[in-house]
Amino acid sequence: MLQRKYDYLVFSTALLLIMVLTISTQQAMFAQESNFTPREFQAPNGTHPHDVAVDPANNGPVWFTAQGAGELGKLDPSTGNITLIPLANKSGPHMGSSAPHGIILGPDGGLWITDKLLKGIVSVDPKTEEIKAFTIPENITNNNLNTATFDKKGVLWFTDNSGYYGKLDPAEGKVHVWAAPHGKGPYGITTTPDGSVYFVSMEGNYTARIDLETGKLTILEPPTKDSMPRRIWSDSKGQLWITEWNAGKLGMYNPVTNEWKEWKLPGQNPQPYAIFVDDKDIVWLSDFASNAIVRFDPQNEKFDVIPLPSYHANVRQISGTPGQIWGAESGVDRIMVLRTGK
Repeated sequence: MLQRKYDYLVFSTALLLIMVLTISTQQAMFAQESNFTPREFQAPNGTHPHDVAVDPANNGPVWFTAQGAGELGKLDPSTGNITLIPLANKSGPHMGSSAPHGIILGPDGGLWITDKLLKGIVSVDPKTEEIKAFTIPENITNNNLNTATFDKKGVLWFTDNSGYYGKLDPAEGKVHVWAAPHGKGPYGITTTPDGSVYFVSMEGNYTARIDLETGKLTILEPPTKDSMPRRIWSDSKGQLWITEWNAGKLGMYNPVTNEWKEWKLPGQNPQPYAIFVDDKDIVWLSDFASNAIVRFDPQNEKFDVIPLPSYHANVRQISGTPGQIWGAESGVDRIMVLRTGK
């Protein structure tokens, strides 16, 4: 009996060692594929950063939604200092709790946040830190506001994962909402250079183009069934780049030719989540399975895998400015950056 227990212990230890060596070997191989070295900034424990917005000014602050704390985070990249701004108060105009999700910089230079518990769109003046809230209609009770984008006329469009999409014209100050096809699922959203707005639905398994005048949708079906698209970003040509979580693929839709293309990510059972297209039309993704940032060059259709320093980083959103790629590491309470150079 003791011999069996000993043999089992030896076998389990050997198996664990093999797994560790395999992961380490993959990390080393991936590291050789790239010249990029990620850097991480520690945020307070429990903040769970979800999305980031990067000030385009040189060495400007990096803003992030501290979803776990119900606060807006501000990172000074030059010092690593982080300050937190509460988005809700126990009294006053912003009563209740906050659970911020998406964050973007608007054409007015302000910060615009989707917030589940505040049930609406929150704007923050980055200079005065003044907070304004625009609530969604009261009949939508099971809301889960997600991501936002501005069109060329300064109207904010957003997704609600509980099964809605909507818009807010800051000049009007009123939120309008439509029910999404197939119910739950609307997630990533983007604006193309010509001003068109598209979003993807995870559970609905489609990409949708919004008629900006009527709010009606044109549905685009992806080539892979049940691919579960999560995030979407436009390149400079108006091509749409999409992460397909279930399929482990990077998808691309060309609105001009109405054609789709897909590429399987490297590694075993990849799980692409976040996506961002930089100023040179290089595509950047996060892969939960390999715990890495993945770079895709559309010219040669080649992937480069860049391992992240912290395990289970869970980068849920990526943004950036020329020469910099920023991401929110929700799993380890950190903000990461890749300096890509000119």
